[in-house]
Amino acid sequence: MIINHNIAALNTLNHLNAATNAQSKAMQKLSSGLRINSAADDAAGLAISEKMRSQIRGLNQATSNAQDASSLAQTAEGALNETTDILQRMRELATQAANDTNTTDDREQIQKEMNQLTSEINRIGNTTEFNTQKLLDGSKTTGRSATSAQVASGDISSLLSQDLSYLSEISVNGQEVTLTATKQLNGSAAALKVSDLVDALQKDINSVYDGKKNNGVQFTVEASADGKGITITNNATGSDSIVAISGASASTLGLANASATGTDESKGLKFQIGANENQSITLKINDMRSVALGISSASAASGFTSALTVTDGTNDAEIEHALDVSSADSAAKAITTIDQAIKKVSTERANLGAFENRLDHTVNNLTTASENLTSAESRIRDVDMAKEMSEQMKQSILAQAAQAMLAQANQQPQQVLQLLR
Repeated sequence: MIINHNIAALNTLNHLNAATNAQSKAMQKLSSGLRINSAADDAAGLAISEKMRSQIRGLNQATSNAQDASSLAQTAEGALNETTDILQRMRELATQAANDTNTTDDREQIQKEMNQLTSEINRIGNTTEFNTQKLLDGSKTTGRSATSAQVASGDISSLLSQDLSYLSEISVNGQEVTLTATKQLNGSAAALKVSDLVDALQKDINSVYDGKKNNGVQFTVEASADGKGITITNNATGSDSIVAISGASASTLGLANASATGTDESKGLKFQIGANENQSITLKINDMRSVALGISSASAASGFTSALTVTDGTNDAEIEHALDVSSADSAAKAITTIDQAIKKVSTERANLGAFENRLDHTVNNLTTASENLTSAESRIRDVDMAKEMSEQMKQSILAQAAQAMLAQANQQPQQVLQLLR
């Protein structure tokens, strides 16, 4: 029998502490509803569930983004609905003016309404907005479709004075090359030669193909034999049919007596409809104002009024020529022109409607993905309340038992006193 160390009490105390700690953790899980309250509870599970949470929150925001995009498309389509109604009225007026029961004075009155309706189409195109962004003025589609320049032999100054933006990017062997050095030629005061453009293009292409990148592939840029064009040649194969310039398929950029053609970068609306990068879609809305629809002209032309009679809808300044309905012949031609305008608007409305339907499916898909991922995250992160309550009760009983046994263990050394009697 010993009294300096109470081994039974120490052992019982250890079990009491373990039961108390386990009971405390069980109570923490029950109070928070989470199985993982700190990284120590499940380090791997915490990392996995946090990544899932990022995806879930991203999917939920993407759902909201898609719904906002749908609202934007609905706004644009709603405005075009009114444009269609106006065009139908204009067609009705043109049909009326084409009838020779009308006098010159009658047609003048019809012309006045045509002018006002055309101005209203401009107003709709210039002022329809969503969150302060204009939708129908052509700013949400591609820019100019082509640029042409006639260039004197060997001299590219006239081309550069028009801007090299049509060369926004080139694709060499399928690899995009950003034209940093080439664009720096813009605005140069001195007369620039084809050789200047050759050097700039070579520098830009070398930034991608420098003999070290892309398996050592290199390309040589040089002036064509007549000194009026440029070829880009693969040094390994000798092929010069590997260049696409702003969507063009030709391998040679001609600089003399030819059109330099390209398309500006897209100015469409990009919508983030996924939780991660590169999960987006783009909506392009064409210019729906009167000139773009062909029912007015910025300059006097056949089929349009000789005087400026149409405004942009935001002020009273008359800046365009309206469709002419001053005679039966011109009114009859106006009917066909308006038919084409109605077709353009209907096509745009159909595109917007199809986009809205697509977004409906997008929202459904995102919602389902978020729901399933939330379920998976819950299985990792959330606590099974019934199981944890059983665990807490078990640890509580063990703690109480340990306390009772500790009391008994503390009584054992007193047995030594019996030997002293």
